[in-house]
Amino acid sequence: MEDLRKKSLTEIEVEGKTLEEAVKKAVTVLGVARKMLNIRVLSEEQKGLFGMAGAKPAKISASIKSSPQQKKKA
Repeated sequence: MEDLRKKSLTEIEVEGKTLEEAVKKAVTVLGVARKMLNIRVLSEEQKGLFGMAGAKPAKISASIKSSPQQKKKA
């Protein structure tokens, strides 16, 4: 997948044409359900004027939520 940069095994940055597409990519790459992710929007998508050049993808940071059991161990 284009422009995926792993920060660790549980956190990534992902780009997509829309925020929804970026979230779906994060779910696929991390292999967990959407409800198990913390999502931080780094930038929203921007469409080019009249479909012309200048469009920018949405970018998110996604990390896996800590379970209560993991918090107790820490």
